[in-house]
Formats: sequence, structure tokens, C-alpha cells
Amino acid sequence: MIIASHTAGAVYDINIFGLSVTFLLVALAAILTVVMRLGMAKSMIWSTLRSLLQLLAMGYIIKYVIEANNPWIVLALMVFMVIAAVQITLTRADGIPRGLVMPVLLTLMVSVLIVDSVVSELIIAPSPWYAPQILIPVTGMMLGNLVAAIAVAMSRFFSDMKAREYEVEVYLSMGATPFEAAKPSIIASAKLGLIPTIAQLASSGIVLIPGMMAGQIMAGGDPLEAAKYQFVVLAALSSITIIGDTLIMILIYRRCFTELDQFEPHTV
Repeated sequence: MIIASHTAGAVYDINIFGLSVTFLLVALAAILTVVMRLGMAKSMIWSTLRSLLQLLAMGYIIKYVIEANNPWIVLALMVFMVIAAVQITLTRADGIPRGLVMPVLLTLMVSVLIVDSVVSELIIAPSPWYAPQILIPVTGMMLGNLVAAIAVAMSRFFSDMKAREYEVEVYLSMGATPFEAAKPSIIASAKLGLIPTIAQLASSGIVLIPGMMAGQIMAGGDPLEAAKYQFVVLAALSSITIIGDTLIMILIYRRCFTELDQFEPHTV
């Protein structure tokens, strides 16, 4: 069990001046994009402003949930986060057919339930079990990683199936099942969704100090405890990514085939 310890350390609050300076850095970057004619200045400014508003709003919400300390409010917020993650996933995925809301929702719910149960209840083991300061951030980190991985995996799967149209037809003509015909695309898609997480897991600690660990240290936490928490989170992220990619592939690969196991490239 990981037990958080609070060591004596300075806590440096970020005031309005600090936030304003941060915006100046973004403005400088936006100016550089104009000079280089990248066409991204407006989207950079807008994304930065939206990020600040969303983060502050979530901060106030989590503060209220922590103070309320009610399991039903915690669960309601988690459900809302999952539903929002479904919409974001479908928006990020390119070239996917319609009607994938339920497969994505089921994938997110099952994946988060499995990993949250292990990380929050078995490894960290907070008291009470629904401790919002643990459960909500863990769920948010899991969903954030999973949304990106699933969106990439789905986009790659459907584009790959379309590119392999004749190969798939040959597989089927030789007696292969739809799963066997789709298997190369499933494997390629799952690998693509997992690569960024594995790379982050391998490079953490020496090449970079991940956000969670850096945040705890900057907030005055014990660096050793921060390192333990970060390792647990990174390992959990790699697990939830492969779980999510596997589930979504199982749930969507049949969309490329008819009830008679015929390939339908126009649906891809």
C-alpha cells in the first residue's frame, strides 16, 4: 500500500500576476506562429483560454465534491466524466462510421472500472473508499489517456481495413472468419494506440519528470512519495490503454462485415 506522507515544504501559490505572465508566454508563441505563417495563432489563444476556464471550473467542482464527501456525488461526477469522454473520443477519431457511441461508452466504463478498482482501492486504499481527492484525479488521468488511445486505434483500424479491402476479400474467400481477416488491422491499431504510453513509461524519471510527480513536488510534497504515485499512475495508464484498445477492437471489428460475414468496404 502506498501511504502519502506530507513533508514540511514551501507551497508556492500562483496568483493573477502569474497567470497573466503565462498568457504572455502563449501570446509570444502565437506571434511566432504568425511570423512563420503557421496559421495556428487563433487556435492557440482560444485553446489556452478554454483550458484555463475548464481547469478552474473542474478545480471548483472537485473542491465542492471533496468538501461534500458524499459517495453519490463522487460517482455522479465520474459518470459525467465518462459521458464527456465518449463525446471527445468520437470527435477526435477520424474516418469512423456512425453508431459507435455504445461501444465507446462500454469500453470506457469497463476499462476505468477495472483500473480504478485496482489503483484506488487495492494500491492506494484510501479511507473512505470513495475519497474524492483520490478517485476523481485517478479517473481523470485514466480517461484522458484512454480517450486519445481509443480515438487513434479506431481511426487506424477503419482506415487500415479500407486499405486492405482486397486482402480481406482473399482471406474470406479462403474460409477465414471475419476476425481472422480483420486481425492484422486489429493488431496494428492496438499497437499504435499503445506506443505513446509505453514511450512515456520508459522515459520517465531520467528524460522527463511526468506532470503528476512534478506537480506534487512543486506543491511541497515528498519527492519519494511523488515518485511512487507517478509510477503507479504510469503503469496503470499502460494497462488501461491495452485493455481499452482490446475491448474497442472486439466491439467494432464486426462493423466491417455483414451478418453473412461478407466484407462491406462502404461502411468503413
